Amino acid sequence: MTVIQKLKTAERPLVSVEFFPPKTGAAQDAFHKGAVELTGLNPDFVSVTCGAGGSAAGPTLEISKQLRGLGYSAVMPHCTCVGVSRAELAGSTDELVAQGFQNIMALRGDPPRGEKLFKPAADGFRYAAELVAFLRDRQPRLCIGVAGYPEKHPEAYNKVEDIRHLKAKVDAGADFITTQLFLHNHVYFEFVEKCRAAGITVPVVPGLLPVISLDQINRMRSFCEFHVPEALLRNLEAAQHDPVKMERIGLYWAIEQISELVEGGAPGIHLYLLNRAKTAFYPELFACLSRVRGRE
Repeated sequence: MTVIQKLKTAERPLVSVEFFPPKTGAAQDAFHKGAVELTGLNPDFVSVTCGAGGSAAGPTLEISKQLRGLGYSAVMPHCTCVGVSRAELAGSTDELVAQGFQNIMALRGDPPRGEKLFKPAADGFRYAAELVAFLRDRQPRLCIGVAGYPEKHPEAYNKVEDIRHLKAKVDAGADFITTQLFLHNHVYFEFVEKCRAAGITVPVVPGLLPVISLDQINRMRSFCEFHVPEALLRNLEAAQHDPVKMERIGLYWAIEQISELVEGGAPGIHLYLLNRAKTAFYPELFACLSRVRGRE
């Protein structure tokens, strides 16, 4: 079953998790251990970010196959425009479908480290909407997800322009939207309202990052615009010399976000765990996610 089929037929919000391809042998071992542990959460689907090259081939496809082998019911590899031509995208997409994958997350991708502006590859795509249209034409049965920025893409002139670009992705064939992280829930609900007002009717799944440190927040803000609530910031700063306490503060904040989002009608919860499986097994967070999945 595809992700959009699950979103349309589920009688409860979905729970999903994002992985990224490990870069070293030690990281691979840690990834596999965490992936095995996370089967205990039984997420409705998982996504896999891109490795080198931007396409869904290589490390992304390999990790996706490993996750499917562990029993995850729906695996969604990411595919970006970074450094790949149309021919390369065609090959990697066809390979993905040939391997039995039915879902793909289509993204423009961030500029390579050290560069401020995105530059398309020779005969590549400049915008995610172009990639979505290409994928939809190439593999019509694919379920295609795209990213939304509740507090605006860093390169967008304003929020109106950003919503216009998002609608272009949906009009090109995207089935649903997963948001980049946010820490104020009103930001998500206002974003959904703006999407609906613009004629975007597909599901909008909130993406959440359980905060574990101030350093993590600073790293994430380098490529994704979001405001940090003053109360959360004050608590993290007060506990900055106690990593365990900082993690607890961030996890409790995530639990409150999840509870309010579900009550407000969000179609699911997507967790950016950054391969930290143990985060999901923090007792209160695991209980919260289990309630969302109707297991308590």
